[in-house]
Amino acid sequence: MYSTEPAADIAIDLSPTIKVYKDGKVERLKGNDIVPASFDPKTNVHSKDIVYSPENNLCARLYIPNQRQNQNQNQKLPLLVYFHGGGFCIETAFSPTYHNYLNTLVSEANVIAVSVDYRRAPENPVPCAHDDSWTALKWVASHVNGEGPEDWLNCFADFQRVFCSGDSAGANIAHHMGMRHGREILDGVNVIGIVLIHPYFLGREAVGNETADAKKRDWVAGLWRLTCPSSTSGCDDPWINPIVAGSDLASLGCARMLVFVAENDFLRSRGWFYYDKLKESGWRGNVEIVESKGEQHVFHLINPTCENAVAMLERIASFLNHQEKA
Repeated sequence: MYSTEPAADIAIDLSPTIKVYKDGKVERLKGNDIVPASFDPKTNVHSKDIVYSPENNLCARLYIPNQRQNQNQNQKLPLLVYFHGGGFCIETAFSPTYHNYLNTLVSEANVIAVSVDYRRAPENPVPCAHDDSWTALKWVASHVNGEGPEDWLNCFADFQRVFCSGDSAGANIAHHMGMRHGREILDGVNVIGIVLIHPYFLGREAVGNETADAKKRDWVAGLWRLTCPSSTSGCDDPWINPIVAGSDLASLGCARMLVFVAENDFLRSRGWFYYDKLKESGWRGNVEIVESKGEQHVFHLINPTCENAVAMLERIASFLNHQEKA
């Protein structure tokens, strides 16, 4: 239910996403619904929720293909760690949108997934979401020797085939997790690849199609200011602009990167810019980019059965199951 408070009491209005009132109240206008973990008969995938950060009461949702629970534990599955989008301020790992998407992806790719929930801005400004996500990755790594708190990971996850992914703000987080893993390697965890879907990156200087819609650019910049109010460099803050001086992309801690952009997405050119700069950085991995023609931001979540969304799903599944030749 939306607030009935008068417009004069609104301090920040970033409709249709979020409003902040002068008394500090935050009203999220979308992404508020949640669904329980369950067995999904359409995809044959089980899910359950676990606590990965008791101090902040933070949970993740785990997904596993049904048949895996009855198979040989010596035949382990790739492990995907997923970070949801929402501009760092809306959505959760437990929303119908992400629950359905993870069920479908886990089924298609035959992987185990950990979908991370994190603290949201503006109550918990960036980089709280990144800090929580790193805590979640460390929790995942605690299972490397088969002695962690969660049997699904102890028994069935292949820690030599770990991937990170996310959409929009979640793709931003996935990038930063790859950078941090490059600096602070998690023992026993081999992050093979990262999948960035419509990554939420910005920059003070416009690139490509960003110049065509000044109103949209101002709105997105306003959202960033809301979620990271302490930043002194605005859209050139390293948390939102991975290309700024001092950002050592060459140290990215994985061997493969797959970037998705959408033709009609405001963030399209920024995704291409990231792709080009990563190739130029001296990073020794392999990066690929896929552009979905005629599509908007996170179209695959809005219309998951459309042709381009199905093609994206199949491309990601292939990426998660690719094995380098010896």
